[in-house]
Amino acid sequence: MILAWLIIIPLAGGLAAWPLGRKNAAVTRWISLAALSLDLVLLASLWSASSSQVSLTSGTWLIELNRPWIPQLGISLHLAVDGLSLMLVALTLFLGIVSVICSWTEIRERVGFFHLNLLAILAGILGVFLSLDLFLFYFFWELMLVPMYFLISIWGHENRVYASLKFFIFTQAGGLLMLLSILGLYFIHGRSTGVYTFDYSLLLGTALTPKAAFWLMLGFFISFTVKLPMVPFHPWLPDAHTEAPTAGSVILAGLLLKTGAYGLLRFVLPLFPEAALSIAPAVMIIAVIGIIYGAVLAFAQTDLKRLVAYTSVSHMGFVLLGIGSGLSFPAIVGLAMSGATRNHAGLASGLVNTARMVGGSLGIAAMASIAVSRTDVLVAHGADPVAALVGGSQLALLFAAALVLVTIMVAWTVLRSDGGTVTKLVFDGEPEIEPIADAA
Repeated sequence: MILAWLIIIPLAGGLAAWPLGRKNAAVTRWISLAALSLDLVLLASLWSASSSQVSLTSGTWLIELNRPWIPQLGISLHLAVDGLSLMLVALTLFLGIVSVICSWTEIRERVGFFHLNLLAILAGILGVFLSLDLFLFYFFWELMLVPMYFLISIWGHENRVYASLKFFIFTQAGGLLMLLSILGLYFIHGRSTGVYTFDYSLLLGTALTPKAAFWLMLGFFISFTVKLPMVPFHPWLPDAHTEAPTAGSVILAGLLLKTGAYGLLRFVLPLFPEAALSIAPAVMIIAVIGIIYGAVLAFAQTDLKRLVAYTSVSHMGFVLLGIGSGLSFPAIVGLAMSGATRNHAGLASGLVNTARMVGGSLGIAAMASIAVSRTDVLVAHGADPVAALVGGSQLALLFAAALVLVTIMVAWTVLRSDGGTVTKLVFDGEPEIEPIADAA
């Protein structure tokens, strides 16, 4: 039941925080922080008990929960965790705590409702990483959507309505395609075996014609790459990331994008291996284009949040090539932006001189995002198989150019953020920075 509690606790915390927010906003914040901290303790106990079995490649379930839910339709409460999902759940809880801290002084209106939506999003993300029933997975996939829409449209910035609608339309359209594919797989499996089920382990062996496998795979693939996002499905991200409150930006860059990558790894490749292999060359080309495209557009940005959005497009292109992205960058940027933002990259200058710890952390996180040695072991080791993958092919030159561009872009970001001085940090009311010109 520990897996179920990981989802129930944030939901219960959000429901408890909502009514209390009308009386005491501080209590609401502490309830959210306590709920996520309790989840983190539960996860730590699970990780400690299973430390010898944790592996990213073994495919062994560390713990599993499988209970009938709607047996007439073949729907079950099937949750499980392996090495991959364990680390993503840990990331979710860590960035969830960061999000609560980011919003501690920023959110001053409808505080209870804000934390209800925040914890509902996190519960949905946890459900996505833990679900092994496709109906349950889709339920949690959609659970992430509506609270994030409210988070952007209510507590966002000037163009929040436009950004939230754009986010909703793109992600809902992708979700509907996945629903059609899930139902198609459900009925094909039922007709061929006589067992109608949404259970992932049973659907893995479904016999599919090449044509059916391709179209079903495409529905999953588009849905996940919209959330990734992959070029050309990315236009929703810069607006949503820019207009969202800081906590929303942290969740978008640090977690929601990762759910798309997780879906590709967990569902598309195992369920449709031949169909996925058939589109691999095209996906690799699009991924490299996305890496370069995101890096180039990041150069033109003066808004720090928008810059992070385009770097996310670029970084997630690397995921399509088979490597993980730097996970610490969104958290540090979120912490930096929470107390001192108009989001303008020029207005963020002088972090090293004014707040040395934050500026230094930003530099370390930026180096981790490009896999500098000793800053991000996961990404650094992940670069080797990608180099082997594209080595000797025509993609090698494009990949090298993309890596150089991303490296230059990250260095440029750090230099712009840390190069000036700041005279005053204003935290009363809407936070802002008043910069002065750099010293000669």
